[in-house]
Amino acid sequence: MAEMLRVLLVGGGGFIGTRVAESLLAAGHAVTVMSRGRRSGLAGCDHILADRADAATIAGALEGRRFDLTVDFLAYDATDVERLLTVPYAALGRYLMISSGQVYLIAEGAEPPYREEDAELPVIPEPEPGSYAHGNWVYGIGKRRAERALSALRGTHGMRAVALRLPIVQGEGDTSLRHWAYLERLLDGGPVLLPDGGTRLVRHVYAADVGRTVTWLAAHPAPRMMAYNLASPEPVTLRELLERMAREAGVTPRFVEVPWSEMRAAGLDDTCSPYAGRWSSLLDPSRAAAEWGFLGTRIDDWLPRVTRWHLEHRPATSHPGYALRPRELELAAGRAGA
Repeated sequence: MAEMLRVLLVGGGGFIGTRVAESLLAAGHAVTVMSRGRRSGLAGCDHILADRADAATIAGALEGRRFDLTVDFLAYDATDVERLLTVPYAALGRYLMISSGQVYLIAEGAEPPYREEDAELPVIPEPEPGSYAHGNWVYGIGKRRAERALSALRGTHGMRAVALRLPIVQGEGDTSLRHWAYLERLLDGGPVLLPDGGTRLVRHVYAADVGRTVTWLAAHPAPRMMAYNLASPEPVTLRELLERMAREAGVTPRFVEVPWSEMRAAGLDDTCSPYAGRWSSLLDPSRAAAEWGFLGTRIDDWLPRVTRWHLEHRPATSHPGYALRPRELELAAGRAGA
């Protein structure tokens, strides 16, 4: 029987953290969740109440505790990493940071599919403050700084630490509304705009694979490198993805191909097609595959499950981009009549 490990999840109340907790518990490990409040959906876990942004409450909550592994879902900048990992009188064990493919999208000259070394490229210029691009840029900058703080701690203190870089994460329980953004359009009867013909490649990761990977890493020696990409085995085009979603939903899709330039001229932004915009990353998971045999779930397996879950749990609100649906339909009608 495998050794039982004590694992601390910092955050982890979302659907990704839930999958990680479930996988660790199923493997026989003891899981403790640290958050600002008691979270539902994490039965079987102990809880610590502490505000991640408050060094004093973190220190008070963790003082004297010992863990074999810490999984951090809330490291958004360098100070987050430093505040947690420098807590006195706490043994946090190996450290695993949940990072993001956004670190590549702020890298000047990086081309998809992104490999781990692309995150070292210079940073693109800062977009206009207040813009959709600026919010994504700020998020990517913060994640890059968090990773660099982690790298420095590895170098100066020999800390056994790893960052898992994730693209868009798919799974049952996802409340981001990105998947629903497309389903709602497919179901409303109107045509769906395909930016640049729907040829853009998309490659996401299934949440259960993140849980399985964390559980595997917990039971094995720390990997050689600091950063690893996770993603599904194969990319598909946006058109192919939407066609599969439509089949699962029992509808016949109607598509209108429109260049992004024309969509933007009509006042439509990335929120109208969240899988196809500038801020959706396409990762290459070959390093994780080569070094420790990572193999994500194929899209043919996870897409039907995720689509059915969204159909069975239809949200009360729409994705923010759906507010521009009348403008989309007007653009589609104009192209059809041209």
